[in-house]
Amino acid sequence: MKKILLTGATGYIGKRLLPALLENNYKVICCTRDKYRLKKPDNDFAEHIEIIEVDFLKPETLSAIPEDIDGAYYLMHSMSGAKNFEDLEQQTAINFTKAISKTNCQHVIYLTGIVNEKQLSKHLASRLKVEEELTKGNFHFTALRAGIIIGSGSASFEIIRDLVEKLPIMITPKWLHTKCQPIGIANVLDFLIKTLFCEKTYDKNFDIASPDILTYKEMLLGYAEERGLKRYIYTLPVMTPRLSSYWLYFITSTTYRLAVALVDSMKIAVVARDQKINELLAVQPFGYKEAIKRTLSKIEAHEIVSSWRDSFVSSLSHKNSLEQFMEVPKHGCFVDLKSKTYQNKQQTIDRIWSLGGRQGWYAQRLWKLRGFIDQIFGGVGLRRGRTHPTKLAVGDALDFWRVLYADREEGKLLLFAEMKLPGEAWLEFKLENNKLRQKAVFRPKGILGRLYWYTVFPFHGIVFKGLVNYLATGNK
Repeated sequence: MKKILLTGATGYIGKRLLPALLENNYKVICCTRDKYRLKKPDNDFAEHIEIIEVDFLKPETLSAIPEDIDGAYYLMHSMSGAKNFEDLEQQTAINFTKAISKTNCQHVIYLTGIVNEKQLSKHLASRLKVEEELTKGNFHFTALRAGIIIGSGSASFEIIRDLVEKLPIMITPKWLHTKCQPIGIANVLDFLIKTLFCEKTYDKNFDIASPDILTYKEMLLGYAEERGLKRYIYTLPVMTPRLSSYWLYFITSTTYRLAVALVDSMKIAVVARDQKINELLAVQPFGYKEAIKRTLSKIEAHEIVSSWRDSFVSSLSHKNSLEQFMEVPKHGCFVDLKSKTYQNKQQTIDRIWSLGGRQGWYAQRLWKLRGFIDQIFGGVGLRRGRTHPTKLAVGDALDFWRVLYADREEGKLLLFAEMKLPGEAWLEFKLENNKLRQKAVFRPKGILGRLYWYTVFPFHGIVFKGLVNYLATGNK
């Protein structure tokens, strides 16, 4: 059984590629910067997964990579908007190349963006530099270049859905006339699997895309047609990148940093040079409308395997580890502790695990107000929602919270706040001794943090008292 190193194992593509690799009888070594974010599945495939904690920006951690790997996937990139993201991406590629060159790895596959224009956005130019760096290793290398990926939970699809669902009439930037060639996530996975160890693809790069070349405007209208919605789109000849970014930020669920990166890239046409790889690997990508249809069916069936919202790029924090927040502090903190005897343990757990998203919270108007204020100040607000209506896992985004711990059998859920705060906040739910214990903890940062706590404290009596009562009894 061949061993495959999977970087970006907790990312949007990585989470979907992992089961596909297991089904194709590979043993997978999953790389993650935070072991708490990845758990082995509770099935027969568990014995074929190994999880290692590796940060490719920290060379001292790379010794965890086993020497006997046969292949590797490079699925690491940054859309976070960090000022030095280009340097970080290049250094990551350098460290990866050095580390993998010391192993028995035969083949490395890199999923990147289509880069056929003379002038590229900063992010696309950075990805091209990464590709060039990866060609320097003593292994065979293949780059698969894709445009917009259409799939349940993908950032691009969620932006399209948000715009069309929310706006009957759109006044849009002129880059909506930019051409692109999208591809469905199922086809991306087909290419990733079939390229592995295919000698005809060694030391080459390929564009992967659907047969449809569309403008972003046509993509929005195509989604509207599939949903049976009538939409009118008008473009303005003058709309600065900053205004375009704010437009995406306030209308869609994306963060402002991600909006800036997307706007920068959406001004560049992403059209495939050719599609020779289709015949080479016997993969025939389906069209845009079929990709939309499949995606909507997955969403309706709550079969979203991964979502961009659950990645750290959806948050404000540049931290990439949950471990540092797992222990709720006890000193120098304000605590709001409430408890209530529950009537039915299973029903209480079900209500806790269904919080947020479309289900909302107790006193939802106050939560929405807090989310709106957060968004005004550049925060994530409540727009991220949740990936699944009843399931939660460590690392998931839940409105403006991040799941740190989730164990239904134990009856414990721990959330960490990713909203704009002058400090750090946790919210814990725990069932013990026939009671639901609900604890809100806030660690203030300076005087401003203390002033914030005393300002919002009067609302706690409404929000948290009502919340624990609802969760324990079901009464609103």
